[in-house]
Amino acid sequence: QVQLVESGGGLVQAGGSLRLTCRASVRTEKTYAVAWARQAPDKEREFVAGLGWSADDTHYTDSVKGRFAIVRDNANTVSLQLNSLRPEDTAIYYCAVRRGALVRRDAYSYNTWGQGTLVTVSS
Repeated sequence: QVQLVESGGGLVQAGGSLRLTCRASVRTEKTYAVAWARQAPDKEREFVAGLGWSADDTHYTDSVKGRFAIVRDNANTVSLQLNSLRPEDTAIYYCAVRRGALVRRDAYSYNTWGQGTLVTVSS
C-alpha cells in the first residue's frame, strides 16, 4: 500500500509563492501517475496538476496554467511549485497516485491520497 505525505503548505500573500512536496513510501517514477488536487471549503475536490511517466507529460487545469508547475524531484517525490498565488487558490492541497502512466483529470479516479496540506492566500 502506497503512503503519501504532503508538506509545504502555509499562509502567503497574494502574488507570493509556495512549493508543495509529495513524498511516497514507494517509487512512483515509471510506476504511477501522480496528481495534485485541491478542495476549498464547500467545494468539490478538483484536479490541479498531473505528471505522467515522462517529465514533459504534464497536465494542468486552466486556472493554474502558467502559474503552477509539477515536477519530479526524485524517484519517490513530486513537487508542485505555486507562483503568482491568488486568494481563490486557497484550499487543502492533496497528492494522489494511480497505477500506470495515464494522468486522469477526474480527481476521484485516483485511489491513493495523502492527508493534505493547507494553502491560504491572503489578499
